[in-house]
Amino acid sequence: MKKIVALVAALAVLASSVTPALAQAQGTLEKINQSGTLTIGTRTGSPPFAYVNSKNEWVGFTIDLVDELIKPALEKKLGKPIKVEKKESTPPTRIPLLSSNAVDLVAGTMTDTRTRRDSVDFSITFFVTGAQFLVKKGSKIRSIKDIDGKRIAAQQGSTNAKIIREKAPKAQLREFPDQPAAFQALLQGQVDAYTNDGIQLAGLKAKAQNPAQWEIVGDFYSYEPYGMAMRKNDADFRNVVNGALMDGIESGKYFEIYEKWFGPKGELPYPMSAGVRTFMLYQAVPK
Repeated sequence: MKKIVALVAALAVLASSVTPALAQAQGTLEKINQSGTLTIGTRTGSPPFAYVNSKNEWVGFTIDLVDELIKPALEKKLGKPIKVEKKESTPPTRIPLLSSNAVDLVAGTMTDTRTRRDSVDFSITFFVTGAQFLVKKGSKIRSIKDIDGKRIAAQQGSTNAKIIREKAPKAQLREFPDQPAAFQALLQGQVDAYTNDGIQLAGLKAKAQNPAQWEIVGDFYSYEPYGMAMRKNDADFRNVVNGALMDGIESGKYFEIYEKWFGPKGELPYPMSAGVRTFMLYQAVPK
């Protein structure tokens, strides 16, 4: 009897270990086709990209890109309706969520880097920004040159934290699991500045209880092209995601969604420069 119990336990462990590998071998399109669900990892507190609003609804720019561009493309490809399930992902958890097959796509504020491409594949770029600092108005910190010896908050696993270590090793870097925690530390005076991509800082400042108390300082000290992350070597799924984004750029739907969130009447006015618009258009390769 003991041998049978041990055998059953061993088989259970083996099954749990091979399930993610089998799911990946299966391919994301087949997984979505069987479940009828696209599961995305996204943010809960990064307005206006992705956040949970006062009605407890997940909303934002990347949410709309998925719902209005990628979901219809998947439904067309699979020939059936699908639903979108959302799970919270943060810089430390987003790649593990993909690797474990807990999510199919990370659609938030993830910078496409060569190092991350060793672990995941990325879509074409859907947003371009750069890193800056959020400080209390009147702070002596005006750029990355001023942070030696200062307490600087960043998110764990972010490109910002990595670059601060490289470019300002004398700064006292303090990492937090997500943006709300980092801002809370700044609010309570535990740190002197919070560094993140400029557009995210602008969204955070706009949502703050007293926006006039804060200012965003410094030129961009990094280049941050955002892409949607997927499991590696899944060309069929990646082609659907990229095709959906390219079709949205060609049709103008992508720019309509951008205008909704970042236009003059949007939640966070952030006009797209002519150079960025040209870059986006050039990504839509001919059919």
